[in-house]
Amino acid sequence: MLEISVYKIAQIILMSRELDRAEAELRAFIDQLTDEEKASLVAVMWIGRDSFDASDLEEAKRTAFEEATTPTADYLLGSPHLSDHLENGLEALGLSAADAEEDLMR
Repeated sequence: MLEISVYKIAQIILMSRELDRAEAELRAFIDQLTDEEKASLVAVMWIGRDSFDASDLEEAKRTAFEEATTPTADYLLGSPHLSDHLENGLEALGLSAADAEEDLMR
């Protein structure tokens, strides 16, 4: 089970697509997440880039929590294709950010 809402992940996906103008906002958004939300977010990204399988979600969250040595925003923003990995990770978990993204864009 994810400790972060799909809606929050959708917000991060949208902001990561606009890093030129939204980087500070994205960093602030990620920084205010709880440690559990941050671990879930990193786990979704890892699943989306095939570092973990969707069936290993709990292990990915545990690993993200235990190995968090740099600020989560720095780590995620240093990852190429962040928005794609988050979308792919959600899809692998049987979730979709599409509806939330549409709501946010209105």
